[in-house]
Amino acid sequence: MSVTCALRTLRTAAPRGVLLRPGYGSGRWLPPAPPPPPPPLSFSRPLSSSCHDTRKMLSKRQMDHLEKTAKDFRQNAVYPAEVCGIIEESETVKRLRLSVHPDFNFKAGQWVDFFIPGVEKVGGFSMCSCPGLLQTEGVVELAVKKAQHPPAHWIHTACTLGSQVAMRVGGDFFFDPQPSDAPVDLLLVGGGVGINPLYSILLHAAHLLRPHPPPGGPHCVGSAHILYSAKSPRELLFKNTIVEVCQEFPHKFSCDLRVTEQSAGDRDDRDILPITRRGRITAEDLRPHVDAQRTLCYLCGPPPMIEAVSQSLSDLGLPKDRILYEKWW
Repeated sequence: MSVTCALRTLRTAAPRGVLLRPGYGSGRWLPPAPPPPPPPLSFSRPLSSSCHDTRKMLSKRQMDHLEKTAKDFRQNAVYPAEVCGIIEESETVKRLRLSVHPDFNFKAGQWVDFFIPGVEKVGGFSMCSCPGLLQTEGVVELAVKKAQHPPAHWIHTACTLGSQVAMRVGGDFFFDPQPSDAPVDLLLVGGGVGINPLYSILLHAAHLLRPHPPPGGPHCVGSAHILYSAKSPRELLFKNTIVEVCQEFPHKFSCDLRVTEQSAGDRDDRDILPITRRGRITAEDLRPHVDAQRTLCYLCGPPPMIEAVSQSLSDLGLPKDRILYEKWW
């Protein structure tokens, strides 16, 4: 079947309200899309329903990505993409670089529905790159942890350079300041692979501070502090770049990296110092970075961490509508 006929067939079969864009590169494959999403929600979701959502996340039946995000904002368009880079980010995480259609766009912190030919399940992965990379190089990046879930399993066992996939952007968890907005002080708290959307936000904030004319005029960016924990030093994704960004803007950005478990390869604390400490994130770590008027916290990690950190932030006086979270887990 020709590309034109294939696209016509997909358009005919696709539900109303879902747009299928012409291919980018070879454009040989576009997936049938799931039912159209409900109307978009507001900028981001406050934490007022965190306990309810956490109970859902801990339910015995594992919901898939489309169920978890059924009420979240989604773009209508599904865009083809081609894998143009694969990096072993850690022993358990692969980072994909994908060349995308020129019309593809997203906001720092958002995720994609990830469609794979021959794989029934739809993946859901947060972008770990920032919109600036998309603007300059036409690519986006995803960091995916090894798992038996079919999309993640495909990425770790079958994905190669040149693999064709398709993606649709969604999510209400994002940082997209406008030139007219008052500056905010970002507090980014992440655990494990929950660092992905926070890393995208950090890179975007740094991009806005660099000397180039951003769209819409200059942005007044406040400070950013990132608190990030993982089981071992090897699982601290993007550690070097996080440190480099903080060194680039020493009066604006800072980081606190944590390791929660002793690994067999660590001789002693000299293996993780000076930029990393042992132990979990506590209320005392949060306290210096909480200002009820200026702080905006983005939180992404396992449910127990989300619950504990959000409670600590509330106890420290941060309003619930300034605590934003991503409920992947």
